[in-house]
Amino acid sequence: MLKDIYNFCTYFDTNYLTRGLALEHSLHSHCPQAVLWILCMDSLCYESLLKLNLSNVNLIRREDFERGDEELAGARKDRTPVEYYFTCTPSILLYLFQHHLDMKLLTYIDSDFFFFSDPTEILLDVAKYSISITPHRFPTNLRFLERSYGVYNVGWITFARDEEGMSCLKSWRKQCIEWCYDRVEEGRFGDQMYLDDWPSRFSNLKIIHHIGVNLAPYNLANYKITLREGRISVNQSSLICFHFFGLKSYRGFIFYLPLNRYAAQPTRTLIERIYEPYLQSLNKIQKEIQAILSTTTWAKSIRGITRKGADFEPLSARRFFNKLTHWVAVGSAIYHRRFVLFSHGRIRCKLITCGLRGRRL
Repeated sequence: MLKDIYNFCTYFDTNYLTRGLALEHSLHSHCPQAVLWILCMDSLCYESLLKLNLSNVNLIRREDFERGDEELAGARKDRTPVEYYFTCTPSILLYLFQHHLDMKLLTYIDSDFFFFSDPTEILLDVAKYSISITPHRFPTNLRFLERSYGVYNVGWITFARDEEGMSCLKSWRKQCIEWCYDRVEEGRFGDQMYLDDWPSRFSNLKIIHHIGVNLAPYNLANYKITLREGRISVNQSSLICFHFFGLKSYRGFIFYLPLNRYAAQPTRTLIERIYEPYLQSLNKIQKEIQAILSTTTWAKSIRGITRKGADFEPLSARRFFNKLTHWVAVGSAIYHRRFVLFSHGRIRCKLITCGLRGRRL
């Protein structure tokens, strides 16, 4: 049945709440029939979303998700919060298939995705396959990044409940339980580089080549973004969903855009038609949830170590390292002048000249 194609899942904690809600709002704005399953990585995230009483959204407590899963509990002991989150990616997919036997197709999407049009066309296509994945599509001069981060991106992955889909998913979960760290090591990186050999291992696999799916800073340099009859086009294709990878917020009004790093140009269309609507959505959501949250939770990088995440961060030295890494990133952003200023619902400045311009990759 047609409704079987519309199951999506994601995960996030309180620090990513505004981004997760932006994903939900954009998905249901363009695809009202979509059903979104959210794994809430902390209790405040769960309680906040519960109060919002969102339509076509199903919430999963982390405690319920973890209950009885000794392998996952063991993996959690020596991993940072973000490493543990990455470890959970195949497990949440498998958890939903195991607890909902009528679920035939399930798509995982990162919580920093944002939809600009209806994904039904893509879903109808991937429904023919056991597994569907999206490539990074790095520009030619940046293809060397595949050696560190993989050919494929975990941002959008679809699995079918069939023998090949379940075999792949269980194998991926086993690999992530054994090793899933936020570093490059022996041909591995997080949960991502495990995807590289899937096309050679699984015959009923679809590589999603639609350039409007998983458009992101790391592949923008390949394409021309234009407006066609009021809709955003990527070359001649409609923009389905954008991956706001690497976007960082400082005080909620200064934002770091990782464009220069990937030789992408901050064109007017990109800034005003893609980044600005997303920041407007985050800003609106932030105001709406202030009554629910006792503290400000402007979206930060998912790699940020927070007080809520520190309760299962095992090494104080690692916490120090992550703080240091954060400030190194801030310094790098200043050096490369990669900020935009967002004020009163508009991006007011494309690039703030607060430092020296560094060379591009």
